[in-house]
Amino acid sequence: MALELTDGNFQETVLDSGKVAVVDFWAPWCGPCKMIGPIIEELAEEYKDSAVIGKVNVDDNSDISVKYRVRNIPTVLFLKDGEVVDKVVGAVPRSALEAKLKALL
Repeated sequence: MALELTDGNFQETVLDSGKVAVVDFWAPWCGPCKMIGPIIEELAEEYKDSAVIGKVNVDDNSDISVKYRVRNIPTVLFLKDGEVVDKVVGAVPRSALEAKLKALL
């Protein structure tokens, strides 16, 4: 299951984890977000030992959304060593997300 990331736990859970992170910025009312939500959940289960995979509800966590300049959702950020190294905006197939994740592991 994907982690629920918030303004309060993002630093500890993602940036201080020492692992590659995949962060899905989404909102409950967003249609394309609902399309990639199950993909994020699958990846979270499959890569739970090697990566941090979580979701940020942009409606409830504006600080982290502003910090990473998330203007469109869904936005999926790929972080390594605490830095954004790749990004996908919009609904994309699982293969695209998984390829980016595998490239960072």
